[in-house]
Amino acid sequence: MGKVTGFLEIDRQVAKYQPASDRIRHFREFTIPMTDGEVRKQATRCMDCGIPYCHGPTGCPVHNQIPDWNDLVYNNNWEEAIRNLHSTNNFPEFTGRICPAPCEEACTLNLEDVPVTIKTIEQAIADKAYEMGYVVPQPSAVKTAKKVAVIGSGPAGLAAAQQLGRAGHEVHVYERESRPGGLLRYGIPDFKMEKHFIDRRVTQMQGEGVTFFCGVNVGVDKPVRELIDGYDAVLYCGGSETPRPAGIPGAELDGVHDAMNYLVQQNRRIGRENIDSVAWPSAPILAGGKHVVVVGGGDTASDCVGTAFRQGAVKVTQLDIRPQPPEREDKLTVWPYWATKMRVSSSQAEGAEREFQVATLEFIGEDGRLTHVKCCEVDERRKPIEGTEFFIKADLAFIAIGFSGPLEDGLIKELGDELKIASDRRGSRSVEANDGDYRTSIDKVFAAGDVRRGQSLVVWAIREGRQAARAVDEHLMGSSVLPR
Repeated sequence: MGKVTGFLEIDRQVAKYQPASDRIRHFREFTIPMTDGEVRKQATRCMDCGIPYCHGPTGCPVHNQIPDWNDLVYNNNWEEAIRNLHSTNNFPEFTGRICPAPCEEACTLNLEDVPVTIKTIEQAIADKAYEMGYVVPQPSAVKTAKKVAVIGSGPAGLAAAQQLGRAGHEVHVYERESRPGGLLRYGIPDFKMEKHFIDRRVTQMQGEGVTFFCGVNVGVDKPVRELIDGYDAVLYCGGSETPRPAGIPGAELDGVHDAMNYLVQQNRRIGRENIDSVAWPSAPILAGGKHVVVVGGGDTASDCVGTAFRQGAVKVTQLDIRPQPPEREDKLTVWPYWATKMRVSSSQAEGAEREFQVATLEFIGEDGRLTHVKCCEVDERRKPIEGTEFFIKADLAFIAIGFSGPLEDGLIKELGDELKIASDRRGSRSVEANDGDYRTSIDKVFAAGDVRRGQSLVVWAIREGRQAARAVDEHLMGSSVLPR
């Protein structure tokens, strides 16, 4: 604990943003980093609680040792801080930027609405480590002669590949897209995380012996059976990419798109790639000068809002079927868990109009082109209220209501009934494997990340990748020194 009375003497401070009028003119990150001195002061606020819920199961899926590295930052020991942080999290520069920070919700100081700025400190440690040259390849001194194929290079696949490479295995990562990162690269806008952060981690992993094969769609370009026969183990980290069906009439109109088609295309455009791909084919989708409606209330919907503003949208309206949440939660009822309360993302703060407790009834168009969205108010059971129908002018509409499982074509189609698939009550599908050994129904084949647990956070994908790596290592070697 850096300073016993720090939380009493120092106010909570968070990193500031560029003004909305400035940041919507570009796609770069717009957070203004705090100085080292400011970060150290914020780390001093950590209370070193007797039971630090911030890094328990309620706060941090990867169990970051938050009080420990807060103390190390306060004492200006950045090298030991990144070593501690890396012991639980392979990619803190990712989570420090895009994680919603359930750790801060679980902070004891959040009982007074002034939690430690854990997310900001985490990002600062990672960025400082690169600045100081502390992040270097860590190749294994001993090789096992075992070969592992990792399918998918999202956060789960990257974390697993790095862990397995450091365990001494020969690791080959197969990625459908032209560059590694999965939806971490193609689904998250650059204004939330620029992609050179992924590139430098890939460079580090290549220095550790991990080999990347991009532009290979396993199950389409390369039979998965070839991998099963040619490797000692196969880890499937394909993600959850099938859009949840909305069932809204008029969705076939020109101008109505699944959200991810829009986000992937813009990320390809910024990365100077061809906007067409096997998985996300689409004609150019641009919001400049248009009225945009976004259906959905989650992070993907918010990313569509921010992207539309940066493309020059005239007006952006976001529709959420859920009721407007309270401004404050009942701390004694929900703490240390994630609370349902009114939250405004940086994208929404750029000028979006938000409609709560509203259902999207129909997309309406003329000559095959979207012109309006028909909506109505709903009751607490999400049933339409008669007589409340209204129309919103729309040139573009994005459906952002989540994902229902991995893509059916390719690997899953090739393996057929041999690969067991689980379904939940909402119809979402996932590869059947437990979170103990991550084994699927096929010998030598493991699964981790969103393809196994369903749509979730990047930090959960990193946790699953790390745990699956240990399970694969145990399978290959009989025991493992890798952490779970």
